[in-house]
Amino acid sequence: MPPWELANGRFIDLTRPRVMAILNITPDSFSDGGQLASVADALAAAARAVKAGAAILDIGGESTRPGSQRVPAAEQIRRVVPVIAAIRGSGGTLAAIPISIDTTLSQVAQASLDSGADAINDVSAGAEDPAILSLAATRRAGLILMHRELPPHLDSYSDRYTTPPARGTVSQRVITAFTERILPAAYAAAVRPQQILVDPGLGFGKTVVQNLELIQETPAIIAATCKPVLSGLSRKSFVGRVSLGRDSKPNERLAGTLALSILHAQRGATLLRVHDVEPHIQALAALEAARLAAPATAN
Repeated sequence: MPPWELANGRFIDLTRPRVMAILNITPDSFSDGGQLASVADALAAAARAVKAGAAILDIGGESTRPGSQRVPAAEQIRRVVPVIAAIRGSGGTLAAIPISIDTTLSQVAQASLDSGADAINDVSAGAEDPAILSLAATRRAGLILMHRELPPHLDSYSDRYTTPPARGTVSQRVITAFTERILPAAYAAAVRPQQILVDPGLGFGKTVVQNLELIQETPAIIAATCKPVLSGLSRKSFVGRVSLGRDSKPNERLAGTLALSILHAQRGATLLRVHDVEPHIQALAALEAARLAAPATAN
């Protein structure tokens, strides 16, 4: 696949898996809410992520955890724009790092792009604010489009569903949503194919088993959409359920996150959105070394 095309003349080569560092400028995100309470805190976290090897920073001003409350555009802008501006004004390697804005609102996306962001990460895939698609097209920004079964205020943690939120094969529903609704809407808004990544929405309206199915069916998603796939499983509840077999806290889920992230990379995901950058960089280095050491297949 060609490089992922971003705004401002930036590109990311996704011929091998890369890491996207999560920077939540929020008080209520499920894992790290409140940790980046100032611009200085966020700038330091960004510097650590870049030093560890992150290929892009994903900055958000609204939590999308199950049960979260909506944050108005003005408040999201107040939270994220000073952080983006500080990164761009920092100098050196940090100032040049690609940045995506995690939002469903075109007003927030526009303010972020004006401040130096290069991509938009929309968990609603343009459903909440269709203008975000035409904005991405006009600005030639990278665009991550995610599938979700339910909006956050109606959602539940994956290991809390007593019955599946929707029946049938989840991978086929995701593929159908991308090929019949999400991608056609983006193309109709003049978004270029090379600007788009797809995100199957792990943890968003899916049960534990359905999330695992989506990881395994990543090759089918890639084949159907002809798009790189983002993996967004870091520290989520289903990871704790399968790795620890019990209720757990997000900070207990690193080992399970690493295992499933590497599996997802093996299944074809090429951008891993994670809280723990350095361990993922190390795990991917080991995976790449093993791949390069494999003997060539005989003809």
